[in-house]
Amino acid sequence: QVQLVESGGGSVQPGGSLRLSCADSGRSFSRLPMGWFRQAPGKEREFVASTSWTGSSTFYGDSVKGRFTISRDNAKGTIYLQMNSLQPEDTAVYYCAADPEGSWLNPADWSSWGQGTQVTVSS
Repeated sequence: QVQLVESGGGSVQPGGSLRLSCADSGRSFSRLPMGWFRQAPGKEREFVASTSWTGSSTFYGDSVKGRFTISRDNAKGTIYLQMNSLQPEDTAVYYCAADPEGSWLNPADWSSWGQGTQVTVSS
């Protein structure tokens, strides 16, 4: 049973950085691909990034490519999302997800979700 808990959200000025963490308290983490999504008010949930279970393969949404980095520490049961050069359009609730099928880009492809953490980028 995957039990995901995100942390690290907050408020930051444009151009700033944040690092999100997602821990699996269910201890099923290490063999699962993981991902990050985000959802802004009034918008659909959007794919941000994903990583294979080894961490050797990563994939990013076009809007964050070159600014965000996904990584994982399987020994700690945690994945991370390093977010640099944040802009107001990055404001959203960020969710981590586990155990995908299909294309991985569609939220419906992922079976386990955390509760989300708010990221607000504003001057």
